[in-house]
Amino acid sequence: MKELSLNILDITENSVKAGATLTHIELVETADTLTVTITDDGCGMTEETVRRVTDPFYTTRTTRPVGLGLPLLRMAAEQTGGSVTVESRHRDAHPDNHGTRVTAVFHHRHIDCPPLGDVVSTVITLIQGHPDTDFRFTHTRPTGDPVELDTRQLRQVLEDVPLDSFEVLQWIKGFLDEQYETAAQ
Repeated sequence: MKELSLNILDITENSVKAGATLTHIELVETADTLTVTITDDGCGMTEETVRRVTDPFYTTRTTRPVGLGLPLLRMAAEQTGGSVTVESRHRDAHPDNHGTRVTAVFHHRHIDCPPLGDVVSTVITLIQGHPDTDFRFTHTRPTGDPVELDTRQLRQVLEDVPLDSFEVLQWIKGFLDEQYETAAQ
């Protein structure tokens, strides 16, 4: 994938398909690295699945014989000298504390590091496509305040207004864009 925001979209879609009610997308930038962590409370994976999940010829899908999301993310991270780790606790073994965490570390000064891309559109796409799922987004940069959005807080304020309504999505876009502009100053 040409931009990391597309990898984030793909991995987060997997969280939703795994039954997650809350997915946290966390970006942490330092002077040298970008760490992308996606944590969900979905059904989790078995230890066997975790061992095989970065193999492009392993997938739980029945529609095609390959799964490229995590293998492509791993390849992109490793090309920069970074890494990908996957931790998961399956619901059967951990009924009260299950879910998955994918962490990718990129050395963003490396020539092969893909650009972050349009994370605001990624967040909006996720909310629009899954208005009943909660998302928490945080982007901490070396300078400026973090950019944050938590749909649980929006639900408290909006009460019965759906998150995928046009006006709410436009407000979310403006809210995130404003935070990025303020953080850049």
